[in-house]
Amino acid sequence: MAKWVYMFTEGNATMRNLLGGKGANLAEMTSLGLPVPQGFTITTEACTQYYEDGRQINDEIMDQIMEAITKMEGVTGKKFGDKENPLLVSVRSGARASMPGMMDTILNLGLNEEVVHTLAEKSNNPRWAWDCYRRFIQMYSDVVMEVGKKYFEELIDKMKEEKGVTQDVELTAEDLETLANQFKAEYKEKIGSDFPSDPKEQLMGAIKAVFRSWDNPRANVYRRDNDIPYSWGTAVNVQMMAFGNMGDDCGTGVAFTRDPATGENGLFGEFLTNAQGEDVVAGVRTPMHISEMEEKFPEAFVEFKNVCNTLEKHYRDMQDMEFTVEHGKLYMLQTRNGKRTAQAALKIACDLVDEGMRTEEEAVAMIDPRNLDTLLHPQFDAKALKEATPMAKALGASPGAACGKIVFTADDAVEWAARGEKVVLVRLETSPEDITGMKSAQGILTVRGGMTSHAAVVARGMGTCCVSGCGEIAMDEENKKFTLAGKEFHEGDSISLDGSTGNIYDGIIPTVDATIAGEFGRIMGWADKYRTLKVRTNADTPADAKKARELGAEGIGLCRTEHMFFEGDRIDAFREMICSETVEEREAALEKILPEQQGDFEKLYEALEGNPVTIRFLDPPLHEFVPTTEEDIKKLADAQGKTVEQIKTIINSLHEFNPMMGHRGCRLAVTYPEIAKMQTKAVIRAAINVKKAHADWNVCPEIMIPLVGDIKELKYVKKFVVETADAEIAAAGVDLKYEVGTMIEIPRAALTADEIAKEADFFCFGTNDLTQMTYGFSRDDAGKFLDAYYDAKIFENDPFAKLDQIGVGKLMEMSIKLGKPVNPNLHVGICGEHGGDPSSVEFCHKIGLNYVSCSPFRVPIARLAAAQAAIAEKNA
Repeated sequence: MAKWVYMFTEGNATMRNLLGGKGANLAEMTSLGLPVPQGFTITTEACTQYYEDGRQINDEIMDQIMEAITKMEGVTGKKFGDKENPLLVSVRSGARASMPGMMDTILNLGLNEEVVHTLAEKSNNPRWAWDCYRRFIQMYSDVVMEVGKKYFEELIDKMKEEKGVTQDVELTAEDLETLANQFKAEYKEKIGSDFPSDPKEQLMGAIKAVFRSWDNPRANVYRRDNDIPYSWGTAVNVQMMAFGNMGDDCGTGVAFTRDPATGENGLFGEFLTNAQGEDVVAGVRTPMHISEMEEKFPEAFVEFKNVCNTLEKHYRDMQDMEFTVEHGKLYMLQTRNGKRTAQAALKIACDLVDEGMRTEEEAVAMIDPRNLDTLLHPQFDAKALKEATPMAKALGASPGAACGKIVFTADDAVEWAARGEKVVLVRLETSPEDITGMKSAQGILTVRGGMTSHAAVVARGMGTCCVSGCGEIAMDEENKKFTLAGKEFHEGDSISLDGSTGNIYDGIIPTVDATIAGEFGRIMGWADKYRTLKVRTNADTPADAKKARELGAEGIGLCRTEHMFFEGDRIDAFREMICSETVEEREAALEKILPEQQGDFEKLYEALEGNPVTIRFLDPPLHEFVPTTEEDIKKLADAQGKTVEQIKTIINSLHEFNPMMGHRGCRLAVTYPEIAKMQTKAVIRAAINVKKAHADWNVCPEIMIPLVGDIKELKYVKKFVVETADAEIAAAGVDLKYEVGTMIEIPRAALTADEIAKEADFFCFGTNDLTQMTYGFSRDDAGKFLDAYYDAKIFENDPFAKLDQIGVGKLMEMSIKLGKPVNPNLHVGICGEHGGDPSSVEFCHKIGLNYVSCSPFRVPIARLAAAQAAIAEKNA
């Protein structure tokens, strides 16, 4: 019989895949002898089984849950559903990978009308008993039965208004009892049946709801963004309740052993007296700093500091902990490696090495490469910032600078951003369903909530600037306006946020590019020490190439020459070439472009200082370059001595039904060899000039012929390239080596790589086109149906963002296996967008590529991912 349920005493930290992160860590804390309320974990495999069984919990799992309840009753001395000594539990999700706020939690389960009266009487604290019950009804209704939270929040707000109070804690026991009854009436009206009173029915409903929440829209979006496979499932933790809401000698908090925004070593966190954990996390009340806990609960605080010390030393990483104090006694509810900003991640990793807790290799492996993105993003211009006066200051919850137009809903943020507007999302508090809006916004501003609220944690993870807990805002969400510092702001007004200081500014403050130093350099130095995969960049301009070099690029893996044709008046000459009717006319037009192209290539070689530069010859279909406005058509007609009608006829003749598979790539060079000849002259002449100026540089141009599907195509085009290049080199009387290779972006090229390798000096995988052709998806149109594929679980990721290792990856592997034996000197790289995606970089390392190439700002990400791949392989 399979084991589906583990008591906390039966697990440990290594069982993360089975027990989820939360369950494994609760078991580990139990074995360390820390004060953990006892309970049990239902495994991730039970979640997978639940989905396989048509979203039902089968009898075997059910029996094991009931058995665990009995064991739990034995440990706690309380009985589930018992009037005299009731056992109340929390039911929480816990996947292998931390997913803050993405799945559902239920507290105070086991309460019903009878039990609540017993609790009120026995504890001599009716306010606490009714507070627990109304919270339970609200959570259960929302999470299990999917009655929206807002109905209950409206009832609470109405009650507070009637009583003339502003905080939930000011409501009396009688108020809360009235609320509980109103909640149950609301439940009955929405669901059509009474609120369940049998604790076992409640428990099964809650467990199913947690399993179901693994598949809720916000969890699906979060998983897609964070590479968490759907097949993992979530565990469920059932734990005895510890109560932070029994009075002023109770409380609840969230704390980190180091500051998650800066990485500073020292306790950082927040605490609320007379509250339950959800209040801190949801940001319902703005909490106090953890240091104030020392005054309120000196003994529990001393114990808590010791626990923090134990946990950080044990896990050798910054910990994020949730805890409750019940009548002065400390209970630990969770620990996990804390989410942190990129800045903090680098500092913590370096500090742990300096403190002797981690090796350099471990430090490199600890950092999520995608997080580095945020370090490379804009900050406010210091001068402009000095001159600006903040109109308010709240909590700087996630660093960075953001400015944009105000929007009030997640849907508006998505819609406005799609139009190209920069927006700042302003909310009372964010909830997990706001995730798509948070992704679309430049920054997030919330009225409620602390540094550990949902908005703060999610924004830090995404690298989005966030300021939270700005209580000075008088919010009117319904009418899309708020008042701050005496001014009324409406949708579309501009504000700026500083996520590091928490300052809020009226209007737009200019931003400047981020500068990186210190720990970043140290970590990157370690990464470069351990990686074997080279990292190049995709750059078409000297400015891009220079930026990429600053960020550690070791060459250019892709220079798209067509981007150069749109500069200045070159497009005119290029259009003349397209509309020419004889070879002579075409050559005359190309002659005008030649010196411009040559100049561009010289600047690129200069920027790369002797590092390799791969130049892809013209790739897009010609219709992309033709004029569209009457004015431009007339200008072209005049230049060529043709009528407007003649030019329009030529333009119409270039129209294609499927241009992505039409007259482009090497097919252009087959039809018009003079284009390839002109580009070859430009590449070789530029290289000769730069080599003369820098004799010590190794200038070896790499000429890349795109979209080859047949060896004969490559042979045909290569012949013109080699003849032209050799003639140029001979005429200059210099010694210059060059290479001619091809992009592998058509499946047929991969399948016949052994043939193609006979003629190619290198392969470079153009995985954007290779993915497009392998799937038969148009990259430009796939967005219209990919969401349906995610919902139907056909895809978990966008194959254009994350390499399809099973299909496209197999073609890549096949190309290398076929090509290398034929040409042992063949070097192989990748230059599609996937070159900067960490999991794709790891795959490239595994199959033996020589380099990856990505956009300049993703170069550090690729360097770190390449090092992690090498370290993982070594330790495997």
